[in-house]
Amino acid sequence: MLMSLSFAQQAIPYWRLSGFYFFYFAVVGALIPYWGIYLKSLGYSSQDVGIISAIILATRIVAPNFWGWLADRTQQRLRIIRVGSLLASIIFAGVMLDSRYWWLVLVVSCYTFFWHAVLPQFEVITLGYLGNNYSRYGQIRLWGSMGFMAAVVGLGWVFDLLPIRYLPLFILSFLILIWLSSLSLKDMTGKKTASASEGFLSIVKQPTVLCFLLASFLLQFSHGPYYTFYTLYLVENYDYSRSATGLLWALGVLAEVAIFIVMFKLLQRFTLRTLLLFSLLVSMVRWLLIGYCADSLWVLLFAQLMHACSFGIAHSVSIELVRNYFAGGHQGQGQALYSSFSFGAGGAAGALAGGLLWDYSASLTFLLAAISVGMALVLCYFWLHPAHQTLRGDSQ
Repeated sequence: MLMSLSFAQQAIPYWRLSGFYFFYFAVVGALIPYWGIYLKSLGYSSQDVGIISAIILATRIVAPNFWGWLADRTQQRLRIIRVGSLLASIIFAGVMLDSRYWWLVLVVSCYTFFWHAVLPQFEVITLGYLGNNYSRYGQIRLWGSMGFMAAVVGLGWVFDLLPIRYLPLFILSFLILIWLSSLSLKDMTGKKTASASEGFLSIVKQPTVLCFLLASFLLQFSHGPYYTFYTLYLVENYDYSRSATGLLWALGVLAEVAIFIVMFKLLQRFTLRTLLLFSLLVSMVRWLLIGYCADSLWVLLFAQLMHACSFGIAHSVSIELVRNYFAGGHQGQGQALYSSFSFGAGGAAGALAGGLLWDYSASLTFLLAAISVGMALVLCYFWLHPAHQTLRGDSQ
């Protein structure tokens, strides 16, 4: 309550912004743990699951960059969000018409092209509303984590009672709610600057920016097998129930929510580089624990708490680095480039590699994830030196 009051005093639509994140990540919470199980129920192999899951992430390589360029050029971010979420809803409904492989590939490719238009541009709108209070971003973004958790836990209970074939109906409902949420907001990202179309490539070519993008790719590559196969891993290899697996997902998100609440204090106290290096180190340990100690529930519980670092801290630092690197009229393209390199290219490559390795060895797959994030750790240790190290004094 105190949190929402403080935002109200700054004329920031806290609950409308938070509601959008809630429903967006409810879709993610339905897709990540249960999409693989749904595809398996249709008779598809692990490689098929990996390929279709990789498509969801692969369209994130191209789509955000196109929509980011269009948004920076037209300054019609909210219209792009509304059109993208509406078309994503309409196209996704096609999943319920047919379950043949190539039809699913077509529908998934088309709906995600529009769905991926949404989040990077909404991040810019949120930062526009926050103004100089951007360190409070985590206190809005945490509702996305709450939406993810609600979907994971709720659907875990639902699918212990109902067949998994009802999953697309829930995802479609969340997509429609995203579109409805977008209708309650107005664009607060400001006017186009004179240099909005100049200098973008010169920013990208900076060594520290290239280092950041490559590290983001490697970190999300390491998350690919986790997002695609974690539920299958626990259900099929260790006989966990779907509801128990959903609770483990929820624990990770609770840890993420907790870190988002205090993230603005961490950003003021520690350098961005220190926080990112710490999150990468914790991520590497986490994948090794999941890959080789999943027979111990206590280890799994501890590994899920590490999600606060492997996603919560890493994502908050990344959003701040993008805000610093891509100032002014480059914000839309900058957020899109980060999204496409990390969650798009990195996540897709990780999901695809997981699909190819999974039937051979699940543990080896998580070892590959640990090696990937270890490479990101070394890369950032030597080459990541952001100009703006903390937020101390920035929001005064």
